[in-house]
Amino acid sequence: MNAIVLREPGGPGALRYEQVDRPVPHRGEVLVKVKAASVNRLDIWIRSGLAAYGTKYPHIIGSDFSGEVFEVSPDVKNFKPGDRVAADPGIRCLKCDYCLEGDNNICRHMGLIGASTWGGYAEYAKVNEDNLIPLPAHVSFEEGTAFPLTFLTAWHMLANRGDLRGGQSVLIIAGGSGIGVAAIQIAKLFGAKVIATAGGAEKTARLMDLGADHVIDHKSEDIYKRVMDFTGGDGVDVVFEHVGPATLGKSLASLKKGGKLAICGATTGPEATVDLRHLFSRQLEVRGSFLGTRGELLKVAALVAGGKLKPVIDEVFPLKEAGRAHEKMEKNAHFGKIILVP
Repeated sequence: MNAIVLREPGGPGALRYEQVDRPVPHRGEVLVKVKAASVNRLDIWIRSGLAAYGTKYPHIIGSDFSGEVFEVSPDVKNFKPGDRVAADPGIRCLKCDYCLEGDNNICRHMGLIGASTWGGYAEYAKVNEDNLIPLPAHVSFEEGTAFPLTFLTAWHMLANRGDLRGGQSVLIIAGGSGIGVAAIQIAKLFGAKVIATAGGAEKTARLMDLGADHVIDHKSEDIYKRVMDFTGGDGVDVVFEHVGPATLGKSLASLKKGGKLAICGATTGPEATVDLRHLFSRQLEVRGSFLGTRGELLKVAALVAGGKLKPVIDEVFPLKEAGRAHEKMEKNAHFGKIILVP
């Protein structure tokens, strides 16, 4: 089969379009004929050699993909050849204390498709049947690969870690990213007032089209000052943060007293300086967030299927042009999701 093979860490040029053997499904596994795979910031981190994932080479990245079941092992009961499916990116043991208590996104043996195992940047991908969800016929394969990781992560950040409720206000950093686009829609679904940031007039205009109540051009405007303008000097109840040190200070300053900041990423680096006096004197909460639970993914999938949430596709690239797709994401030249098709 054709696949994007990573033989060593590096830049976009390290993504090689090569022929490799097609995987064979073993006990409990399903082989999926990939119709679409989405590009995530996680893919770039793994490609660059982030040590946390312990990647062994050669490797195929790609946590999100959708397609048709091609082959199943004899013991698989829930799927059959021809079924339309999307991948659940989280690999969970379903046996540890966290899994048994329902917090399976912090499983003691947590892994990710495309990081812990070979992923979806290929014509075929092999996964455990527990890592698949049905994809309705009216949801395109491109849409089917655009929502699992980003919409699940955004849902967990807002509904669980941020405790966002109707009538509250939320600041969404980098609202034009795949996860930001998801967060805006979810926050509006909850009935929250949304302030979202993006770089440039074109992107900020599109944030308004998505439903943001106020937008901030973080290239030309001060995030904190504009938040204070929009909230009458009060600040927001929740901040949705995933950029890291480049925005963390402004994000914390933008919270009202007793506010919560949910963070799931560190695109601009792993270390940041925080004035601890603001944390305790204003009783702020900083809450880490990772992916989401299987149950939350099923909720999100139902909302996508029902048209309540809508993945936004920026551009579709042929699989062989994965390097160009990565370059576009690294330049932050996208709005929504970048998709690869074999």
